[in-house]
Order: sequence, then C-alpha cells, then structure tokens
Amino acid sequence: MNNDFKKQLISIIGAKNLLLNDWEKKPFSDGWRYGSGTALAVVKPGNLTELWKVLDLCVKNDLIIIMQAANTGLTGGSTPYGSDYDREVIIINTLRIDKIHLLNNGNEILALAGSTLYDLEKKLLPLGREPHSVIGSTSIGASIVGGVCNNSGGSLVKRGPAYTEMSLYAKIDKNGKLLLINDLDIDLGKSPEEILNNLENKCFGKKDLLKSKKVSSNETYEKLVRNVNSTKPARFNSDPKLLYGASGSAGKVAVFAVRLKTYPSAKRNQVFYVGANHPDTFWKIRKDVLKNFKCLPVSGDYMHKDCYDAAKKYSKDTFIVLEKLGTKFLPTLFELKRKVDLLSKNIAILPSNLSDRIMQFLSLFWPNHLPKRIEKFRKRFDHHWIIEMSDEGIDEARDYFKKFFKNSEGDFFECNEKEGKKAILHRFTAASAFGRYSKIHENKIGGQMSMDIAFPRNEKNWFEKLPPDLEDSFELKFYYGHLFCHVLHQNYIIKKGLDPKKIKEKMFEIYDRRGAEYPSEHNVGHEYVAKKDLLNFYKELDPTNTFNSGIGFSSKNKFWK
Repeated sequence: MNNDFKKQLISIIGAKNLLLNDWEKKPFSDGWRYGSGTALAVVKPGNLTELWKVLDLCVKNDLIIIMQAANTGLTGGSTPYGSDYDREVIIINTLRIDKIHLLNNGNEILALAGSTLYDLEKKLLPLGREPHSVIGSTSIGASIVGGVCNNSGGSLVKRGPAYTEMSLYAKIDKNGKLLLINDLDIDLGKSPEEILNNLENKCFGKKDLLKSKKVSSNETYEKLVRNVNSTKPARFNSDPKLLYGASGSAGKVAVFAVRLKTYPSAKRNQVFYVGANHPDTFWKIRKDVLKNFKCLPVSGDYMHKDCYDAAKKYSKDTFIVLEKLGTKFLPTLFELKRKVDLLSKNIAILPSNLSDRIMQFLSLFWPNHLPKRIEKFRKRFDHHWIIEMSDEGIDEARDYFKKFFKNSEGDFFECNEKEGKKAILHRFTAASAFGRYSKIHENKIGGQMSMDIAFPRNEKNWFEKLPPDLEDSFELKFYYGHLFCHVLHQNYIIKKGLDPKKIKEKMFEIYDRRGAEYPSEHNVGHEYVAKKDLLNFYKELDPTNTFNSGIGFSSKNKFWK
C-alpha cells in the first residue's frame, strides 16, 4: 500500500481500524459460505463522516470499493472474488456505524450503515413493535442495510422482501465524481458534512420530515402472494418493481442509512408443526391458506427429511451456539473459526477446514437437541412444514388443520413455546449444514451447488422430480425454503468426477422451462448471472463500475469494459 494513502486512511479512522495483515483481513475477504478474494486493506470507519471521507479518498485513488456489514451473504456478494480486478480492492466494513433512530413514535426507523436486525429487534421490543424481518436474518446477525440492498428477508408471509424508496447513499457519476443522494425525505442540510452530521446525531425534528409519497415497505406483497393462480413467481431479485435507489443495489452504491416501516408485535403466536408424505398435501394446504384465510401466517418454512437429518447432524453446533449464547457471539465465533483455518493452511500436517472438523467432532458429545414430538414426526413423514400463526389467525389455523387432516394424509401438532423456537431454529441452521458437509467431505465429492429458486405461484409440482441422468449426478440433495411464496433453496452435493458447471447449466434449463426465476432472495453475488434488468440497474447506479465490481458475472473492469 502506498505510504501516503496509508497515512491518510489512518488520519481518518485510526491505525487500529485499518487491517493490512492477511490473517486480519480473512474474516472480511472470505464469504460466510461462498467466495473469497484479495483486498489491499479492510477499512472500518466509526461514523458517517469518516465513511464519506474514506469513500472520497478511495475514489481519488481509483480503487474498487466493496461495501460490507455483517458479511452473512450466501453467494459471496459482499467480498472480493478472485484476484483478477483491474484496480486494487478496498473493503469498507460498516459494523461500527450501528446507530438506529426511531421516527414517528417507532412506526418508522432510520437504520445507519452497520446496524443489525438483532439490535433493531431489541430496540423495538419495549414499544410493542418489530422489524421487517424477525426470522433467519436476525438469528445470524445480518445488517438492516444488507437486507434492503439485496431485497432479502422474505421469510415473513405478510411482508415480502425488504424494500424502501427512502435512503441516503453515495454514488459515483460517469465523470468519477462522488455524490451524496438524500432520498430520506428529511431536511438534513445542504453539504455532505452537514447532512451526515445531522443524521448521525439526530439533529432534526418533526418539521424536517417532508411530506412524501415514497414508501418505506413492500406494501403490495400480501395481495401479490395471495394470487395463487399467477404464472409468475411472487418475488425474485431481478424484479424491476423492487429496484429503486438502495433497494436491490447489491453494493453498487455506498448506503449510509435506510428508512423503514416497523410493525405491531403480535399479542399471541403459535407454531403449528405439519407433516406429510405427499407433496400434493402441502400444495392443497398452501392454496387453501393463501386464498381463504382471513389472517395470513407469520411464516411457513419447509424442510425435506434429508435436509432435516443433515441439519440435525451438521448444524448441531450452530444450533447450540445460537440457542445458548445468542447472535452476539457469532462474530467472535466466526473470527476464531477463520483464524484456526488460516493456521491449518500454513501448517502442512494439519487438515484443511480444521475449525469445521473440530466443531463437528465436539458436537458429537452434545445430547440430542431436538424435541421428542418433532423427532417422532421425522420418523413418520418426508415433508415438514413449520407454520407460525398470530392472534386471531391461531384459531383459524387450528380449526382448519383439524378438519383438513380428517380426510387427508399427514398430521399436525401445536408446539409449546420451547418446541416452536427449536423447530424454527432447526430450519434456519439448515444452510450451514450444507457448507459443513461440503468442507468435511471435500476430497470425496465432485463439488456443490446451492440453488435459490422462485417458482410460479401456480406451480402445483413444487417438489422437484429430476430426470434419471441428473438424479444420478448427486450424492445428496438438501431441500428447504419458504413454501407459501414458492421460494425454495435446493442444495446439491455432486458426485466425484462430474462437472458441476455442466450440471448447473442443465438445472437452469429445467428451471427456465418451469417459468422459475433465480436467484429469489440471496441475490446474484458471484454465483448467478445478473439478468438484463438487474445489470442495467447496476450500470445506471455505478457507471464507472467502482463499487462491488464483477457481481453477477459482470465485468470487473472500469467503465464496464
């Protein structure tokens, strides 16, 4: 690194917040599950003004900028990918900028760049309100801004993907000039420094909140998801209706803050555990609930039996950490894990992915963490659906399931509070099982594929049936997802000796014939090709291709050459 540039960075953020050594950069340059690359440095500004100054310095030095918060993405979209960029790469991590301001008595919030859903949930709890996402992303400590930038957080049936038209972000115009765009509809001043200082310190009042027609939530989603006869998927990342400013930007701008709607907390919640052996049973339930229920479920997450078993065995330690220590411990665990893996890479006698091997071994000594009634359903049923209802929807669901299963195969039971929490946590640790299996058995398999697929809302044959040649290509398949909106996460372990690229192309051909869209909520990252609408949106936001270059298999070169 140029010494003058280094001194300038240190003068802005301090020496301890500039990471230059490989072992320090690893937690930020390696993806949570996928992708890694080289970076000149990791920069950790502590406030919005420092972030602006760092951005300005990076632009003047013609660097590629990768914005990052919690680094919990599943497709490598918040880390470098390889080392074939035409400029040096800087990672700017925003987790130190974690303030959350309440607006309109907590009916809306202003979330700064590195604030997390976990912290927002705690902040809203005394007000009887909750954030857009309270499942999954909250559990792994994901950032609020990250969810908006990737249109993610679609576990909740009534709310859909994270979306807002109200944000504050920096972009670079076609002439290479850094601009601050205030779409918050709050009068914060004129100059960038004034705007950022007033926002950071909440130096504004009700009179500064402008009358606005912009929305701070996905207001049409409930009507959309209820349309079970539509030939189009309910939600997917390249949907032009969800691309606006920071929303869907995937790091092609530097987001300082987003303004989002909050929601009243339910007075009562009840988890129903539903099992069946035939996919048609779930299709009938889905259709009845979405078309006829007065109250939509809070969530409805699916697991196939093979995914259930894999999560039980390979996500056991993740489950226990989240249950016993909570989300706050995850960053410490990830940092320790990456340091152990870096050590194993540098010592020839140690196996690769040492941390995963150690954690998997230790998990064998912990007793079974899953409730007995859920385990009994695993023995009886291939398909598992965890449906959470709230308030008056509880009685509606109870009456429906009692009547439905009198004449249909399958069964259900009502979870007690402990069973409900464990059922939901078991489902949301399933993603880590796929990664763990792949790492432990890396020398015995031919590769892996993680597919994030949105099927048409009228798709009756939602459970995959592959042609024999493809079926024989896989050692294991892990199926899970959000069944009410027909978003499925289909992960595959490929047999040794086969070509993952060719298999992936065949799978995409099948999805295209079925009218599916992909990715649905994990965004393109470095795993999927950005489709035309999405790529044009990226180019409009970032004409110089300075931010997060190369995502969606696009050009890594300046001006998109």
